Amino acid sequence: MLTVDTERPTTSAGRISKVETRTLGTTWRDFSFVRVHTDAGLTGVGEITHPYRGKQTCDLAVAMAKRHLIGADPFDVEEIWLRMYQGDFLRGGDIGGIVVSGIDQALYDLMGKALGLPVYRLTGGACRASVPVYANGWYTGDRVPEIFAERATQTVARGYSALKFDPFGAGLGSLDKTELRLSLDIIAAVREAVGPGVELYVEGHARFAFPTAARLVRELEPFDVGWFEEPLPWTHIERYAELRQRASMPISGGEHFHNRHEYARLFASNAVDIIQPDLSMAGGYTELRKIAAIAEMHGMLVAPHNSNSPFCTTASVHAALGLSNLLVLETFDGLLEPFVFDALPGTLPITDGRVGLPERPGIGVELDDAVFAEHPPTEGFWNMFAPGWEKRGST
Repeated sequence: MLTVDTERPTTSAGRISKVETRTLGTTWRDFSFVRVHTDAGLTGVGEITHPYRGKQTCDLAVAMAKRHLIGADPFDVEEIWLRMYQGDFLRGGDIGGIVVSGIDQALYDLMGKALGLPVYRLTGGACRASVPVYANGWYTGDRVPEIFAERATQTVARGYSALKFDPFGAGLGSLDKTELRLSLDIIAAVREAVGPGVELYVEGHARFAFPTAARLVRELEPFDVGWFEEPLPWTHIERYAELRQRASMPISGGEHFHNRHEYARLFASNAVDIIQPDLSMAGGYTELRKIAAIAEMHGMLVAPHNSNSPFCTTASVHAALGLSNLLVLETFDGLLEPFVFDALPGTLPITDGRVGLPERPGIGVELDDAVFAEHPPTEGFWNMFAPGWEKRGST
């Protein structure tokens, strides 16, 4: 274990011969990908996007390939996962977690192509005919109730029946009375605009101290929200359970964790009702299914986080189809420029707030290098704790 065994019989995918990365610049953020080649002529793709550290994830992916991947059979996903995690002495953290996640996706993509099967057939099959999704990133614009309400109405008109948003601006720790009132007015305006039949999820971005979070769970009660997401910093994980006891709505979270070991304290403290692992951060297909299984043992639902590209949306659909405790999947696809979809041919469409069964082998998405060349990385940065962050570079 932990070394590449070239003596084993080779599967139809061949052996890994090269690993490369690509990054696409957009107004919002740079999207990064790893592409794994085999000597049988196959390629597999995975997403390794980091909001601000794209170069670092790309550099680590190439370095880890030299140490752990070249010469390996991509079907040995469990051993390769362990080889990258244990052999590279990863001890948590977003850069290593993202790289392991993206490479794991690429390996499943390769396996699916070698077998002529969609990835979801390799990760538990389908528990459902389609995956429900909710829209995020739709509220770009001025932070006033009228703009949020207008954007929400437009998004629902595109077929979405569930929306997530952060109304709290640059709030951190606490909110003064003016900011609290504005935040609640925004939520009220959105609820009134979309009506009672649309699910609303309120995002906290792990920004509040306990007294503010405790007040917010009371103030949110009239709006019938589907969950309050990450109201507390994860440095205070033990207080999540206390907050849950005060809340009438479910509490969700977990996007910041990169494997089941990091999730251990969340499960041990029953911190949330709904976990939100990200396929491109929480260890890829190999690890996400394990995390979801542990969540099921704790009576928790799974609503995968997905603030990445349409590639990750499609890749996450493959994972979500086989999760018996799935609730809903996040997507930012409606926020993105058309060229992003040109760069990623094969991404699955969202129709009436759902994504149907994939049909193509593997994940089903390739990289168009020509489009990537036309849109190099921007290395942009938007500060979530500065006024106006919610515009995400759109204005």
